[in-house]
Amino acid sequence: MGALGTAAVAACLLASLVVSSPATAAEKDTGADTHREITLWYRNYDSPAIRSLVELALDKTPEYGSYTLLRSTEISQGRALLELTRPEQRILDVANVATTAEREATLYPIAVPVDGGLLGFRVCLVKPDQLERFKGIRSIDDLRESGIRIGQGTHWPDTPILEANGLRVITHPRFEVLFEMLRNRRFDCFARGISEVMFDLEHNRVDDLVVEPTLLFAYPLPSYLFAAREDHDTAHRLQLGIERALNDGSFAEYLRHSFGRAIKELNLGARTVVTLDNPYLSGESDSIGRHTLEEFRRRIEYLSR
Repeated sequence: MGALGTAAVAACLLASLVVSSPATAAEKDTGADTHREITLWYRNYDSPAIRSLVELALDKTPEYGSYTLLRSTEISQGRALLELTRPEQRILDVANVATTAEREATLYPIAVPVDGGLLGFRVCLVKPDQLERFKGIRSIDDLRESGIRIGQGTHWPDTPILEANGLRVITHPRFEVLFEMLRNRRFDCFARGISEVMFDLEHNRVDDLVVEPTLLFAYPLPSYLFAAREDHDTAHRLQLGIERALNDGSFAEYLRHSFGRAIKELNLGARTVVTLDNPYLSGESDSIGRHTLEEFRRRIEYLSR
């Protein structure tokens, strides 16, 4: 296993450690007439930020040939990851999800946090008439004692993290259903990453919901692109493309363009940070996640320029 150049990573305020480095600087001689269809999990394809990162990495590696990026069928995160474990006849090739030690062991991680490590910083999407319930919460103990129920996806790694910290979690396997569950008071807070919630507000028809303005949950949770373990071609291409984007500054520009607005509008610097533990990371990813927490204030300043 290798590591990205620390200077390039530092320039993007990412961690200097990576879990794997499947590609080297050597160019792949595949021939200019090579064309491949690459299927991205539909949730990632529908996210302008994640889709643009995948396209950036693919565009940076023309020696692999041309490509068409396709949207997968609408399947749950658990099913998407199961598909990536299949040795053949998979219905998708790439998914971006939060990492765990188990996922790194069974899939091929492209171990650069796609959002600069922001997924582990979460705010609450709530019903407006529930805002009073969050006033006065200053710590994890306050949050536990409040009885606030947090909504999450059944297969999301956040679910066991929140439960391990003594919080009550209500789950459902389908992302879209969670919004209706919040509206129907099945839980009180839909915890969303600060790199996700602005997209939710603009594209998931949630005009009747608001972002709670005072709290910020923080735990180490890097989010990587994953390919099938046997699919070296896709993994190598994505890793090499992201390495080139790190080196030429286009990855830093992608971060600012994709997430700078959310950081400004969510007023992160003024929020109370409630820090949680994540016991489910590999050693390398734990280092990456903890570095993100330690660099929190500087990261906000960098991305909101």
